[in-house]
Amino acid sequence: MIEHRPFTALGRANHGWLNANFHFSFSEYYDPARMQWGALRVWNDDTIAPKSGFPPHPHRDMEIITYVRTGAITHKDSLGNTGRTAAGDVQVMSAGTGITHAEYNLEDEATTLFQIWIMPRERGGEPSWGARQFPKDDRAGQMVVLASGFAEDADALPIRTDGRVLGATIRAGESLTYDLGAERKAYLVPATGAISVNGVTGTARDGFAMAGEESITITASEDAEIVLVETA
Repeated sequence: MIEHRPFTALGRANHGWLNANFHFSFSEYYDPARMQWGALRVWNDDTIAPKSGFPPHPHRDMEIITYVRTGAITHKDSLGNTGRTAAGDVQVMSAGTGITHAEYNLEDEATTLFQIWIMPRERGGEPSWGARQFPKDDRAGQMVVLASGFAEDADALPIRTDGRVLGATIRAGESLTYDLGAERKAYLVPATGAISVNGVTGTARDGFAMAGEESITITASEDAEIVLVETA
């Protein structure tokens, strides 16, 4: 089963400094049919105006992954971590027993990003934060694990959940296949381009919710950059 969710059908809120689009119920957007997908709870598509951002606010018991599409985001938290994550790179925060953080766009241009929340396999634990560069050339024509809760994904950023966040770039006319497993769920969004997933077509910033698919074949009709989350 693959459900296509067009970008135009997402929830949305425009606060001036923040233009947010919600794949799942979040904040003032509520849709009982879109509460979560497996352990995936939030997928927000945000545009943050220059010299603005989220002031300090708390989180707990959530794995929060930020995939920067354009621009950069600067993170500061109550553990003393500070870091700037630029386009194509990824940061993760395990909120655990509780952490307060702020995220600002200190750049002279708008920053666009996906913020993804995945529920942890268990509550509690020490909070943590980390970031890594993931060159897009290394993802050409293949899935690369960006964040993972599985020990075998040693090169990925660690998260405390039974899931993975993966990325790939696909040239127009080319395809890649990913072995998902019929017992797993997945949610895929192309950051750019136009694709089909097992024959279901969509364009940039659309969502594809998948369940019961042993494998998925993604074909690009335009050069595409994709992000996929798989969970139990």
